[in-house]
Amino acid sequence: MCPYDYYNIMRQSKDPKFLRLRMVQHALTHSIKDAARVFRTTVNTVRKWLRRFDGTMASLADHSRAPHKRPRKLDIRAERKIVALKKRLPRFSARRLKYEYDLPWSEKAMRRIFKEHRLTRRYRRKKHQTKRYLRQVKKKWRLFQQIEADTKDLCDIPEYWMVMNRAWLPRYQYTARDVTTGLLFLGYAQELSLAYADIFAQRIIRHLQSCDIDLSRTTWQTDNGSEFIGSWQAKEDSEFTKTVEAVRGQKHRTIPPGRHRFQADVETVHNLMEGEFYEIETFTDRSDFIRKANNYLLLFNLARKNSAKECKTPWQLVKEKLKNANPHLPLLEVIYLDELFQKNLHISSAGGYDVWALPSGEYVVLPFPSRQKH
Repeated sequence: MCPYDYYNIMRQSKDPKFLRLRMVQHALTHSIKDAARVFRTTVNTVRKWLRRFDGTMASLADHSRAPHKRPRKLDIRAERKIVALKKRLPRFSARRLKYEYDLPWSEKAMRRIFKEHRLTRRYRRKKHQTKRYLRQVKKKWRLFQQIEADTKDLCDIPEYWMVMNRAWLPRYQYTARDVTTGLLFLGYAQELSLAYADIFAQRIIRHLQSCDIDLSRTTWQTDNGSEFIGSWQAKEDSEFTKTVEAVRGQKHRTIPPGRHRFQADVETVHNLMEGEFYEIETFTDRSDFIRKANNYLLLFNLARKNSAKECKTPWQLVKEKLKNANPHLPLLEVIYLDELFQKNLHISSAGGYDVWALPSGEYVVLPFPSRQKH
């Protein structure tokens, strides 16, 4: 005899169809009354499942207890309005749609309509799905439609920090990258400076123009660092912004504060270079560093395949978007921005108060100090 009665087992069972099947089989083999006594239920319950059983497990499932007629069912116009709102705002729940649009219908009725029209979503879109969709959008952009520029502090890399202090290697990396192809440009300096960022942008713009790239609809995107926007109290555009927007149609845009994901393409390069360049390379001096940085840049632009961009190199993607692209486009040499800045310093021969003068037309390059061992 079954040690538990039918109703207690129904409450505790994950799938009651199996117990009902055993009860029906017992009734067919013996009798309805005997099955009711063994499974401790009523004769009417055994008779109900015996009548419903047609040889399949599906026939032993519970039937819906919803009423066949809904006297207060929403009319077709209300239903269409709810469906239209849900399709336009798929992330909005019934509760939010109700208070946002002051709808007179209950949340339960709205959820029923969502279910009938298959508009319910049981989960949010995953991050990898969002990234995949964004890649498809960026894939269709024009060549140099958007250039992301950023800087990286190299002092947080243990393998590089020791040799940086010993050989007086650069502390900061200036990075610019075309979003749609991933083409990379690099510069280095000892400090973060608006002047260095300005020189970096000037050099890239001149290079692109010399390669016959149309920059009239190009946007430079940066964060809100002082090397790009100057002082936060500034009442006019920074020199970096003026340099970018000096080209007709070109714009400089900053991301919202704290939204570093907006710079995902250039931040990805920083992460890749940390593992593929700074952590594994050894440098003897500044000239050795700049030589190896140039080699890595050529590798990245011409040979390294990007799994996030159809396993193609940046140069292959450039050729797809511009078949007659200038072959010098991916070959912009990596330089020290501080040294270039010093070479560009023009010191007037007129002199001044407590200012010494140089002969006319000459420039000065200040030597970098060498680290003394104490």
